Amino acid sequence: MHSTLPEWLVHYDRMVWYYLNVQWHNEVMDFIMPFLRNQWFWTPLYLFLAIFMPLRFGKYGWFWCAAFIITFGLSDQLSAHLIKPIFARLRPCNDEELKQVVHLLVDCGSGKSFPSSHAANHFALAVFSAVSLSHISRWVWPVGLFWAASVAYAQVYVGVHFPLDVFCGGLLGAMVGWLTGRLFNKQFKLA
Repeated sequence: MHSTLPEWLVHYDRMVWYYLNVQWHNEVMDFIMPFLRNQWFWTPLYLFLAIFMPLRFGKYGWFWCAAFIITFGLSDQLSAHLIKPIFARLRPCNDEELKQVVHLLVDCGSGKSFPSSHAANHFALAVFSAVSLSHISRWVWPVGLFWAASVAYAQVYVGVHFPLDVFCGGLLGAMVGWLTGRLFNKQFKLA
């Protein structure tokens, strides 16, 4: 038993992981994917939002920035500190059975794998942004979800997560983002 997940689910998850990580890679993606999953790569986006939102929406923009940070914090605490210890699943790059075949492009890390906090956090931020801003611009939903899905896929591609890790992390994050976005909209309406 590799984790508290059902064996049949682990088996299929590993099969999908094998194709996404070991079989389907190339030099261009090998170059791009480590950037996509690196939190520092997205710093300019966060700085832009921290400047743009207050300039565009005044004090409500500051409230939006605070809610954005709270959304991240909730998602990260739930995924990394509440759920990961329960499942205690090894990352593919730390799994003795997979270490020899994993296509590892970044430092493996010592943390657990299920659910992916990267996926949870990025989906939380994307869905929060979409829920709170979609009445202003419809492009927020597709762009936000594409961004979060790209980060999640990169986690599998670089060898630090299984597909189920990012899928469940994404669902968790989406629920957090939906909740915080709805709560934000009840208190403040950006216009």
